[in-house]
Amino acid sequence: MSAVPLILAKITWHDPVNSSVSEFVLTEGATASIGRLETNDISIKEQHVSRQHAVINYRDGIFMITDLGSANGVFVNGERITEPFPLAHGDEIRLYVPALHFNAIVSEEEQRQASEHGTIITAITNTGKGKLIITNGAQEGNSIPLLLANITIGRATSKADWEICLQDPSVSRPHARLELVDQNWVIYDLGSANGTLVNGTPVSEKGRPLRDGDVLTIGSTVTLFRAS
Repeated sequence: MSAVPLILAKITWHDPVNSSVSEFVLTEGATASIGRLETNDISIKEQHVSRQHAVINYRDGIFMITDLGSANGVFVNGERITEPFPLAHGDEIRLYVPALHFNAIVSEEEQRQASEHGTIITAITNTGKGKLIITNGAQEGNSIPLLLANITIGRATSKADWEICLQDPSVSRPHARLELVDQNWVIYDLGSANGTLVNGTPVSEKGRPLRDGDVLTIGSTVTLFRAS
């Protein structure tokens, strides 16, 4: 019998247009993407919100929020964030105009309501499947399924023969490699000129295992890794 996921936090959004209130409950290990597209875990259809605007994911016991290269930025308590930022109870998250609130206290009634409305966001187990979602630049919105066990990423050129081609002059030829190791994806930098980052931390040729919700910066291109 599987353990019941531990409820840790909730995100609340008040829609100023129709005065509706949306609540999303986050369990331990959960990842919540936020953006204008309906494919996001939290969809906010407001003109100032990018298609994939931000992501909240669980790392080492806390929830972190990361800007996905959005056009108008992410603000926490009025300050624009430029790197992954730890969230605390009572924080206001503003996507330029829309404001959401992060709470680390969730009542039993709120859990029940979220269960009824299908707004409980839980952790995803690594199964060897995965995809990269490009969240900024010329290819914003492209979702790339990871179908091979070894995938090379590089700049899009007329002679490029790598599996993922990015339309970004700051991306090297090639730049990085993804490898499926024991049902987990690992990313390696291939000596690129501008580096490969995972959640703002440089990746070396030794590699970095990926978790659902990790943000990869390849050259100037920002991508979101989803484990399924």
